[in-house]
Amino acid sequence: MSKDTVLKLLQANVGHFISGEGISGELGITRAAVWKAVSALRRDGYAIEARKSQGYRLMDAPDRLSETEIRAKLGEIKLVGRKLCCFERIDSTNAYLKRAASEGVVDGTVAVADEQTGGRGRRGRSFLSPAGKGVYLSALLRPPVEPNHLLPITGFCGVAMCNAVERVAGVRPQIKWANDLVLGGKKLAGILTELSMEGESGALQYVIIGIGVNVAHTPEDFPAELGDIATSLAIETGQSISRAALAAAMIEELDALYMALLRHRMQPYLDAYRRDCLTIGREVQLLWEDVHEKVLATGVDDELGLEVMRQNGTKEVIRTGEVSVRGLYGYVE
Repeated sequence: MSKDTVLKLLQANVGHFISGEGISGELGITRAAVWKAVSALRRDGYAIEARKSQGYRLMDAPDRLSETEIRAKLGEIKLVGRKLCCFERIDSTNAYLKRAASEGVVDGTVAVADEQTGGRGRRGRSFLSPAGKGVYLSALLRPPVEPNHLLPITGFCGVAMCNAVERVAGVRPQIKWANDLVLGGKKLAGILTELSMEGESGALQYVIIGIGVNVAHTPEDFPAELGDIATSLAIETGQSISRAALAAAMIEELDALYMALLRHRMQPYLDAYRRDCLTIGREVQLLWEDVHEKVLATGVDDELGLEVMRQNGTKEVIRTGEVSVRGLYGYVE
């Protein structure tokens, strides 16, 4: 498509003028097609300066989660993100990849959406996914490992996402066990991991890791029930963060995580999780069906199970369920 090819050329020469004749010759399209493409890009929100005898120059770009914008900011990757599917609006990126998995989509496929109408979190909760505000991204992986080897993958993904946020926004979130990214004492991002196994053999078919990061939300964008719980990069940093740059960094970090998993080099992620996990050393409340029990979180084991000490001194490792951390998300009692 002329519009996309012209944009890629302008992005490759950002800040510099390219003559209409030069664009026409390099892309093999007419001067009229160049003019139409530039006009279409301007309608999409791209600021393109035109000067007589000099040509066109890209000055600014809208905050879009298009494949062109993300790939323009994407560095070298090995596998994750080689196939990239971008949507303006979709039910959920996890749901899309589950449908695509049944059609044999390739290992490392990434789906990104500007808006989700059915975004989901853990335990069937909804995940607020308004247009133009966040990065909603999922990756489908087909690692040749036993399913039990993936027990810590969600937490390690949390470390990868902390890396991505720090690179782009200059701040490093912490991790609330097991997989919430927290900034300023409030939830910045959530991660949902879903696995599919072959019925008879129990072999892993695929794992889908879905991440939602609040980027441009203002306090007014959150409903009343989330006002004291959720935050965004814009709120915490006072900066305008490029969602395309963040999406690119997230893909790069997921690719690095996947390579480490395939090469059995996960110790750095375990060390980083223990460093970033704000739950460790604090009083937490275990939230079972009808029981709320206060315990002390003392650490995480090698599979990221939460090590706790009960009030009677007994120790246990928690692998599933919910915990509230004292002083976080409104829990004070």
